[in-house]
Amino acid sequence: MSIVLVILGFILLVVGGEFLVRSSVAISFKFKISKMVIGMTVVSFATSVPELLVSLQAALTGSPAIAINNVVGSNIANIGLVLGLTALVGTIVVDKSFYKMNWPAMMIFSIVVYYFLYNDNFLSAVEGAILFVGIILFVFILIKHSKKDTAVSIEVDEALSVISNFKIVVWLLIGACALYFGSEWLVDGAKEIAISLGVSEAVIGVSLIAIGTSVPELAASIIAAAKQEKAISLGNLIGSNIFNIGTVLGLTAIIKPIPVTEPQILSNDIFWMLGYAFILLPLVLMKKKFEISRLKGFFLVFGYSIFMIIIFSKK
Repeated sequence: MSIVLVILGFILLVVGGEFLVRSSVAISFKFKISKMVIGMTVVSFATSVPELLVSLQAALTGSPAIAINNVVGSNIANIGLVLGLTALVGTIVVDKSFYKMNWPAMMIFSIVVYYFLYNDNFLSAVEGAILFVGIILFVFILIKHSKKDTAVSIEVDEALSVISNFKIVVWLLIGACALYFGSEWLVDGAKEIAISLGVSEAVIGVSLIAIGTSVPELAASIIAAAKQEKAISLGNLIGSNIFNIGTVLGLTAIIKPIPVTEPQILSNDIFWMLGYAFILLPLVLMKKKFEISRLKGFFLVFGYSIFMIIIFSKK
């Protein structure tokens, strides 16, 4: 039954997330918000809502390890699994804004959240507020920088600009219900699986749940690469990692402060997150600059498989 709950939870999160993104973009068009702002803020925030609800649900139901490792594991999976597998399908070209703004911001957010957790084994409401203010500041700088860069291309479905108000409301209701029940069933199912396998909730959070919330992104990226279309950009993945820390952990901690209950989060998992974030810079600047080649993709996926072996061997 626990596996059924997890599968249904994943499906509902995917469906709910899609409806939420579409309705959010449609509402933004109604308020005459520019495509650039929609792409950089509305879509980015909406795609973080499934992770936010999973972390919040976990924190509120007494599973802080899942709340933290949902984010830590997603950030590792975004680089090690999603970026790695996509690069194996086709080389990814890296924009120069990567090392000018995106990578430094990701490192700052990653180091700050590590310091907050390491300092007292606790992510307080004040610390959560600092992370959330940080993401608002980052988005502001991002938009300001993009206005000066005429090469910036934001892809937003303009067909959503003519959607009726009734349809928007229906989409919002479907999205909200699907996300609510999806997050509840996923967390409940994950807890039962952890108990049955004899592993900690931290292990389930950093593996099963993290991979599950990355599946939609992974599927879209590989399909795009296979069709030789523009594959997922490194900037989008890094942006997702930044939003995971600033929005998901930040808002969750504001609503429900998160204690560190599993020592391996700080002794192992978070160092993999920091390591994957750091290694991207030398990886991008080494041979075949500003490209994530198949060889580099293999390196990322190989590292991710080692990470999986380590966390499950430590049960």
